[in-house]
Amino acid sequence: MANGRLSRGVQWAGEQRIYLLLGATLLVMSLWAPKFLNLYNLTIIAKSMSLNALVAAGFTVVMICGELDLSVSSTLTLGAMLVIGLRPTLGWGGSLLAALGAGVLVGLANGVLVTRARIHSFIATLGTMTVAQGVIYMYSHGSSVSVTGAGDFALADFLETPVLPLLPPRVLVTLVFVVVIQWVLSCTRPGRNLYLVGGSKETAWLAGLNPHAYVTAAFVLSGFCAALGGALFAMGISSATTDLGVSALMDVITATIIGGTAMAGGRGSVVRSALAVLTFAAMFNGFNRLGFGSELRIFVAGLVLALVVLHEAWSRYRHEQRRGRRAYLMAELEPCKRTADGGQG
Repeated sequence: MANGRLSRGVQWAGEQRIYLLLGATLLVMSLWAPKFLNLYNLTIIAKSMSLNALVAAGFTVVMICGELDLSVSSTLTLGAMLVIGLRPTLGWGGSLLAALGAGVLVGLANGVLVTRARIHSFIATLGTMTVAQGVIYMYSHGSSVSVTGAGDFALADFLETPVLPLLPPRVLVTLVFVVVIQWVLSCTRPGRNLYLVGGSKETAWLAGLNPHAYVTAAFVLSGFCAALGGALFAMGISSATTDLGVSALMDVITATIIGGTAMAGGRGSVVRSALAVLTFAAMFNGFNRLGFGSELRIFVAGLVLALVVLHEAWSRYRHEQRRGRRAYLMAELEPCKRTADGGQG
């Protein structure tokens, strides 16, 4: 009985881990980190999470389909480079459309390689990541790009200045996309079909769906979100660098898995992925205020990810053990088992 309660408690904690982790982070940092809960610092945290949260939204949809998109780091950098580099020629509207179009093309290439060429998504997106990074270096000649006009800085100020408490326009855009994508996943038939495709592509095909179309659409959405995130970030600081997305990939993968998205597909939540990004943004902000370096950030992120992976492996093992068992038969057999054990004693 006690083992059963413990098992259910561990399972519940695993299912609600992102809420527990976020609550614990806010509690600990508010008690120990100086000036953590003031409005200015909370706005900084919101800004720092907006880029990775937007990238994680598209990445989560790809993982729900049972695939990986390693190209998001290069795609967000490409979007940032194009929106800044093309600004003098096309204006902000034209350069933003060009950046988003590039992200869609990268996503479409990923989808075609995975569904039509039947290349594993790990290999396919690793290849497009490398190609996109090469395009970035050819376009920028390995250096950063920036804009210096007065109107350019005015746009940056607008994107970074809160219009509501804690919410600059860049953060608002991120929240809108996270909410809309989650609504589509939870409340529409195409969204629910994505879970079916991720759970079993063969079952989805037998149900009359086209798994290739859904997987391709997921990659296109991921490329779009990554490019949009990079473009908004670059517009907010009026510049872009070639290493902008270097750390984004591992941060996004870590947040998505900790947020509860299954690597095998068929399960996940964009909102939980965004909350995981927010949790780590708050955690790392608190570490900085406590005077710790980046090495602690890397250690803690790796430790949390390792614990989550271990919990997922344990849950999968328990599920395999219980597969095929009927609860009411097990309940009937339990008294017999106790009697047999007593007789042996």
